[in-house]
Amino acid sequence: MKLVWNKVFNNYWSPYVAMGLAGVLSALYFGLTSTVWAVTGEFTRLGGHILEFFGVDISGWAYFNLIKMNGTTFTRTDGWIVWGMFIGALITILLSNSFKIRIPKQKRRYVQGFIGGVIAGFGARLALGCNLAAFFTGVPQFSLHSWIFIVATALGTYLGAKVVSTTWWKGKPILRKGSGKPASPSRKSARIQPLIGALVALAYAGLILYFFLTGRTMLGIAAIFGAAFGILIERGQICFTSAFRDLWISGRATMTKAIALGMAVSSVATLFIILYYGLEPITKIAAPSTFVGGVLFGVGIVMAAGCETGMMYRLMEGQVVFLPVFAGNILGATALAYAWDHMGIYNLLVKSGSPINLIPVMGPAGALLVTLLLLGIGFAVAVYWQKNYRFGTGFKKERGL
Repeated sequence: MKLVWNKVFNNYWSPYVAMGLAGVLSALYFGLTSTVWAVTGEFTRLGGHILEFFGVDISGWAYFNLIKMNGTTFTRTDGWIVWGMFIGALITILLSNSFKIRIPKQKRRYVQGFIGGVIAGFGARLALGCNLAAFFTGVPQFSLHSWIFIVATALGTYLGAKVVSTTWWKGKPILRKGSGKPASPSRKSARIQPLIGALVALAYAGLILYFFLTGRTMLGIAAIFGAAFGILIERGQICFTSAFRDLWISGRATMTKAIALGMAVSSVATLFIILYYGLEPITKIAAPSTFVGGVLFGVGIVMAAGCETGMMYRLMEGQVVFLPVFAGNILGATALAYAWDHMGIYNLLVKSGSPINLIPVMGPAGALLVTLLLLGIGFAVAVYWQKNYRFGTGFKKERGL
């Protein structure tokens, strides 16, 4: 029993396993709800509710009408996907005795995280999705906009890596006296955190049961899947920022390969569900906004040191710096909602585009084949990159050249 506990809670999981399971679960969630695993759409709605609280009339804002403001964050499935992710991550963090308030040594990190969050939130909503709806769950929906977003995000993270590597961004290092050894958790903490985690899990299970007993089945399903996604991203330490940023900085590609594998698994499972149940794949507009939004998103997540998923579980770990990142995400997404029609963003960058799905264009088999081929190429490039790229020197030179 202790061995199983250690494997599940005291050791992080393989990102390949975590992403593979996330791919299967995201396909199942689509089959049950006809919606996808996503977070920044709900961040935008939260921004809208905050504006309404302060008396702002948003009924005429085109973007809020597009994403629909029905109900509250606690009566929407998208809301419980988000809160479920927070809670699921928190449960496993507590059960593994990993929660600890962490304050950055450099106060500038709060400002940098906030600015990065604003840019990432703005870019994500401009592209109509973040690292989930426009990436991990967008590709298995065979929406062309996802591939544009991936290329743009790669470019954005490269630019972001250049920014954060500069001296003016890093600031002066702060040296503090210390033993050089990591602090061990106290015996009291080792007992209390798992107990609190178990109580939180029990209370959350009771909430899910309440949803089902009161006929709010979709909320119950969303709460279950939200928690499952939260557990997977925390145990697998899944962060789309590192999947790109690490390529440019250290050459490490483990997360890149894991995400590609997860999308391949999800693509197969999602296509089966689409064909078996006759569902319409969710297709977003492919337009200049997709590329511009992807670049901004990539820059922002590197500046913030975490994407939306990474930010969520790190915040639950007690990393205080991700509070301004979260706030920045909401502000940036809300700013885009205003700029959409009030500042002409839609007419300038979105109106010329159209939703394109690979299934009608290529047929189901062709769409799946092309998707798996592109993911396979991405995986192979990541393998080559990790093998040959070295920090500070770039690619290894071939002998004899």
